[in-house]
Amino acid sequence: MKKKSFDELYRDILRQKISLREPLPPEYDPSQLDCLLHPERYAPVICTGDCGCSGSYERACENSCVFDAIVEDGNQGLRIDPDKCVGCEACIAACENHNLTASRDVLPAMRAVRQKQGQAYALVAPAFFGQFGEDVTPGKLRSAFLALGFSGMVEVALFADILTMKEALEFDRHINSREDFQLTSCCCPVWIAMIRRVYRELIPHVPGAVSPMIAAGRVVKRLHPDAVTVFVGPCMAKKSEAREADIADAVDYVLTFEEMADIFAAADIRPQELPEKKKEHASRAGRIYAHTGGVSEAVAETVRQLRMEDSGQVKAEQVTSGQEKARQVTSRQADGVPACRELLERIQRGELEANFFEGMGCVGGCVGGPKAILPREEGRKNVERYGDAASYRTPLENPFVMKLMERLGFETVEELLEDEELFVRNFD
Repeated sequence: MKKKSFDELYRDILRQKISLREPLPPEYDPSQLDCLLHPERYAPVICTGDCGCSGSYERACENSCVFDAIVEDGNQGLRIDPDKCVGCEACIAACENHNLTASRDVLPAMRAVRQKQGQAYALVAPAFFGQFGEDVTPGKLRSAFLALGFSGMVEVALFADILTMKEALEFDRHINSREDFQLTSCCCPVWIAMIRRVYRELIPHVPGAVSPMIAAGRVVKRLHPDAVTVFVGPCMAKKSEAREADIADAVDYVLTFEEMADIFAAADIRPQELPEKKKEHASRAGRIYAHTGGVSEAVAETVRQLRMEDSGQVKAEQVTSGQEKARQVTSRQADGVPACRELLERIQRGELEANFFEGMGCVGGCVGGPKAILPREEGRKNVERYGDAASYRTPLENPFVMKLMERLGFETVEELLEDEELFVRNFD
């Protein structure tokens, strides 16, 4: 009897053709059910069949992995090391035998949501706008999460606002010469993993900050200690990031946009038909994190505002024109793993054309993520449209940012640089 595929098992469970209370029918592989029930035991990318590459065969998947996560399994085959796999999905695209696929966290995540009625929060990535249909507003999407049993929907863009302020303050405090530079620590786990594992000598130029996803999870758990947090976004690498030992306290489960769409379909929830529950807290700066260049633009604009607010101090210090130019953000971006590697290698060689560098593991940024539902150009346009509709341009203008920070015990923006708990991590 021919075994059914991992994807067929997943779909049949969602359609309730298979009851998890009964023995698995013989046409399904029990090991694949374990992957669905316990994804935390596996890498974000899993092997769903016998590896067809052996001996001297050109192993395209192994060659595609910049993190050396694909290793010998002892039987002339290959396996994926869950401690090394970042989830960039380059190997899935490279596998000529189509034996690699993305893991799924749907079953344990929704079980946890059901068990935590009234204490489960969906943390939605800035790239979400328009992903579930052009008629699905943020307010309607919030209603859809409530219908699933979530207590609420939190836009991670609000925490991108906070991290924008932190990165702007770091830049303003530390970049005082044309020879110095800053690598953004926000957003992309693939970019950060490349720096930490391959280009470690550049770590001193990375501010010790968590990503907006981790910031959102930590704040929700600070305010609601018993909460279950579920991040929803276009990125497989966020599954790996959420498990990293020093930040695993923040996000319990990571679902992709595709997985979330599967859940809505299985639950017969049509977000476009639900009532509007409007709550908009993020500025344009936080919302545009979802596309390449968004972080750079957000930080540059916030630095300019910091300089304007502090212009009297700058004049009193009689900063030279060269120093003042160094204090302005001049940025360069790279998207896609090859372009990020090229940029980091140029920085290593001292070929500096800027003082702020942004890297995104996916072409186009998060809107080009492997589990985005929309084509990246359409996703980018949606993000720009949502950003332009924001009531505030930067976090410094956003009253919700300061209200939240005050609730967390921060009396001033500058206290972000003294924070050693919520928004900080050590990359060493």
